[in-house]
Amino acid sequence: MDLKQKIRNVPDFPKKGILFRDITTLLQDAAGFTYVIEQLAGRYRDRPVDMVAGIESRGFIIGGAVAHQLKKGFVPIRKPGKLPAKKLSVDYCLEYGTDRVEMHTDAIAPGARVLVVDDLLATGGTMKAACELVEKAGGEVVECAFIIHLADLKGEQLLKKYTIFSLLSYD
Repeated sequence: MDLKQKIRNVPDFPKKGILFRDITTLLQDAAGFTYVIEQLAGRYRDRPVDMVAGIESRGFIIGGAVAHQLKKGFVPIRKPGKLPAKKLSVDYCLEYGTDRVEMHTDAIAPGARVLVVDDLLATGGTMKAACELVEKAGGEVVECAFIIHLADLKGEQLLKKYTIFSLLSYD
């Protein structure tokens, strides 16, 4: 299946000069969405994964569906101020400033093997912070999985410690 045909390109979003890869059109396509989830779940079906973690917000959609297929629990990794109970947090750098991701302290058992999922790998900062959260909780990152890898942004360089996988790449 040619997934690139199912992904909308939006020029100058969120700011001028950026070509945004919009997966909402892929998610709307039943065959395309099913294919993505089957491909990702198939990759991990026979691997030691205890939990799936997804990064807000599109990572919730993909990660939740993969967790369901694998019959594993799902852990949301959220933006600040969204979680009601005691939480762990990790700050990370953006092009101009910093941001933070958070997870409940009891979301991952020590020693749990966690697949971390997001829709897209760009600069790698958010995924690196998410992996650090998993490790801070005592979990082990099995792999970082994406639908899209924007290879020219070299996000894999920030993630050298981890194995990454994506279904497709844009150069």
